[in-house]
Amino acid sequence: METKLNKITSFSINHDTLEKGMYISRIDGDIITYDLRFVKPNVGPYLENDGLHTFEHLFATFVRNTKYSDLIIYFGPMGCRTGFYFVVRNELSHELAIKLVQDTCEFIKNFTGEIPGSKKEECGNYLDHDLNKAKRYAKEYLEIIKKLQQ
Repeated sequence: METKLNKITSFSINHDTLEKGMYISRIDGDIITYDLRFVKPNVGPYLENDGLHTFEHLFATFVRNTKYSDLIIYFGPMGCRTGFYFVVRNELSHELAIKLVQDTCEFIKNFTGEIPGSKKEECGNYLDHDLNKAKRYAKEYLEIIKKLQQ
């Protein structure tokens, strides 16, 4: 028996028109979902799992250690490996969200030391990390989002 499924909002967006950047993907009540697009869809090269995984750990840890931690709901990768979803409460203004992403990318770009949550008992795929790739992704994305406040 076939189940009729409604198309979800994110699949209703023409991905051929999306560019690299930071977009409000949707607003649900007091929740804002940002689309942090690192790669133009269907063009590549796509984010590699080890770098994307490390970027996720560093980003999520940093934003949850800021004064905005209570406004952060989720940060995680898109399955297509073109970017990330950043979900926040609407009390975080759009301008502050952009600034927080910029500050976080600066943090990742300059990070040294042990990747947070990268021990076997802390992570379900602890061997799949690459700090240098995460730093490169942060540096490249900083150039994209710096233009948002010009």
